[in-house]
Order: sequence, then structure tokens, then C-alpha cells
Amino acid sequence: MYSIGEFSRISGLSIKALRLYHEKELLIPTLIDDQSGYRYYDHKNVERARIIKYLRDMEFSLSDIGEILKDANDEADVVEFFEKKKKEILSRIHQQKNIIKNLELIIKTEKEAVMALNHTEFEVEEKEFDTLLIAGVRYKGKYSDCGEAFKKISKAMGWNICGKPFNLYYDSEYKEEDADIETCMPVKKGKNVEGISVRELPGGKGVSLIHKGPYEALGRSYEKIMAYIKGKGYRPKLPTREVYLKGPGMIFKGNPENYLTEFLVVGIQ
Repeated sequence: MYSIGEFSRISGLSIKALRLYHEKELLIPTLIDDQSGYRYYDHKNVERARIIKYLRDMEFSLSDIGEILKDANDEADVVEFFEKKKKEILSRIHQQKNIIKNLELIIKTEKEAVMALNHTEFEVEEKEFDTLLIAGVRYKGKYSDCGEAFKKISKAMGWNICGKPFNLYYDSEYKEEDADIETCMPVKKGKNVEGISVRELPGGKGVSLIHKGPYEALGRSYEKIMAYIKGKGYRPKLPTREVYLKGPGMIFKGNPENYLTEFLVVGIQ
């Protein structure tokens, strides 16, 4: 029999670890003295301790070790468990690699967005905006839903379209699912058709900022124009406008770094 101190030296496990493994019923001493409470170990404990230390060095959790020691009747069972764990680890590695790729893309995009914003030739301007005749489709949904609305207007209005497409946003905050949007195109003439309203969009005094770059980086330009408005003490009115001066075509998407989007806040006071 070996005392806990002797067994600690033999097994390479600390006394603290041996007490923990006893508590978790992973490594139960051969004998516990009724009077002193001292733990004593024998040769069978040495082999089990060796296995536990080996598994801990490979960063298996105590619950995993307990599962192995409970269900493994021979080496074949241990190998089967290891194969299962290997597959789980490889799956996690694959997921982590995908996360790294996404992080690298985000880092690249964010760095480019900051550089573009700091070096852009575009600044906030105050303008007088004319009243526009527009054909619009108003709906609640995702911001990405505007593509289908643009197609609907293009099909219905045809050659009467006379300007760049834009969206009107009636919400004062970002919404993921039920944003209040009106997708619009300027028209020379036209009349209401099913789902499309032809009307005048009032003009007036406002501010404008052109954003160059992908849509994912629009937030920084929004902040720039809102900081300008607040700095001037203006009170903006809804809806805000987002005019797509240059973006993806019907067939080719083009380079998102060259997209041009104009933010308009019309009706400032």
C-alpha cells in the first residue's frame, strides 16, 4: 500500500488532484483508514492514475474521463471513444477555420471602410431639393427586400423612369425584420397600378452625403451625416433617403468598393 504522498510521487498527480479525483469517483483509494481518514493506494490504482493523467494531458474534461473509465471494458472501447472525440475535434477545427476566415474578411472590410471614410473627397452638403414625381412601393420587411420592389417598379413604369432608384426609410431606428420602407424611382409621368403609388415627394432644405464603398459600411457615413445635423442644431424629419447612384447592375454586381450611395435628409429645421 502507498500513502497519498507516496502515490502522488509515483503517479505524478498532486495530492489536491488525487482528492478531487476521489471526490469525482474517478480514482478511488484501495483503502481509507476509518480513524485517520488517510487514503492508501495499490498497484491497480497506479494504472488507473496513469490513464487519468494521460487523458488530462490531452485536455479531456473530467466528465469525458469519467465516461471513458465507466464504459471502457477494454482497449477497443477506449479507441472507439478516442475516434469519436477525434471527429468532434476535427469538426470544431473546421468551424474555427471558418470563423477565422470571416474575421479576416470583417477586419479587411472595416479597415478599408475607415480608410475610405478618412480619405473620401465627399463631405456633407446643404442643398435645396426639388419636389419629385415618384413611383413607390411601400412595405414592411427586410432592407434586402428592396430588390424585388425595384424590379416591380421598373417593369410597370418602363420608359417613364427618369432618375436614380432610392429608398425612403420611415423608421428612426434599425429594424431587422419589419422595417418601414418605400422603394422608389423618379418618373416623368404615370398612374397608380396595383401595389405601386405614383405621387409627388416634397422637396425642401436638406443635407446630403455621398458614401463610396460597400453597403455593409454605410453605418459610418450615417454617423457622419447625423453628427453634422446635430452639430448644426437641426431637427431632421422622416423619411430619410438612400439614393443608389452607382451599385450592382442587373447582370454584373461590379466592385462594391466603387458603389456610390447618397444619403439625404430632406426637411431639416
